[in-house]
Amino acid sequence: MNNDLILTLIFAAVAAFVLFKLRSVLGRREGHEQQQPDYFAEAERSTKAAEEKGSDNVVQMPTSADRDQLEIVSDSPAIDGVLEIQAIDGGFDPARFLDGAKAAFEMIVGAFANGDRDILQPLLAPDVYRSFEQAIADREQAGESLETTFIGFKSADMTAAAMQGHDARVTVTFVSEQSNAVRDAEGNLVDGDPTSIERITDVWTFARDTRSSNPNWQLVETGGM
Repeated sequence: MNNDLILTLIFAAVAAFVLFKLRSVLGRREGHEQQQPDYFAEAERSTKAAEEKGSDNVVQMPTSADRDQLEIVSDSPAIDGVLEIQAIDGGFDPARFLDGAKAAFEMIVGAFANGDRDILQPLLAPDVYRSFEQAIADREQAGESLETTFIGFKSADMTAAAMQGHDARVTVTFVSEQSNAVRDAEGNLVDGDPTSIERITDVWTFARDTRSSNPNWQLVETGGM
């Protein structure tokens, strides 16, 4: 119903494996990440494939507050916020939002590892981008490189949602498995372990101005558990 939401869902966040430089704003390390393809395109293809198969993972959002049609968040503390957002934006689809959020998570993680500022900047709220860019600059100044391999998601749950003024805000708790390692200019390992898998929890909040015709979202807050 709302393919543009997935295609243009713009997020900004400090990826979990930023733990090397931004441990204070990232998730905790439990268990390890990689260079990513075009994640928005992947999300679109996945959604189309699911729709063709009639997957239960893709739901059509109602235009009224019908809880029976909100199965993806029916047991979530975000349910009331989702209904509040949809009362303002009838095109808001939680399932597709989560697909786009996961795609953006992987893209941001890969872009950070690659030091790709051009990809990161439109995905991040200005203050988040400044912190993210500083971590990249510090790494570059030290002559270090970050190797990341994203293994997969253990879960990605919408844990909060609300309208704040005209802004829709949605919080997603990601639990992912990643591997990461930092190497110096000579290729020596200085942190992490490329053969070790870590389980990392990140809590990211995305926002969008519902008055805008621009459907893009940005990550405005990051944290871990």
